[in-house]
Amino acid sequence: MDKNRIIGSGKQVKGAIKEAVGKAVGDAKLQVDGKSDKAEGKVQNMVGAVKDSLKP
Repeated sequence: MDKNRIIGSGKQVKGAIKEAVGKAVGDAKLQVDGKSDKAEGKVQNMVGAVKDSLKP
C-alpha cells in the first residue's frame, strides 16, 4: 500500500472531525477547513491508489 493512501485517509478523517466540530460550535471557517482537508485527503488517497495499480 502506497504511503499516500495512508496519509490521504488520515487527512480525510481529520477533515471530517474539523467539519463536525465546526458544525457543532457554529464555526463556518472550521467547517470549510474541514471540507478542504477532506478533499485534499481524497485526492492524495486517489494518487496512492493509482501508484498502487502501477506497481508490478
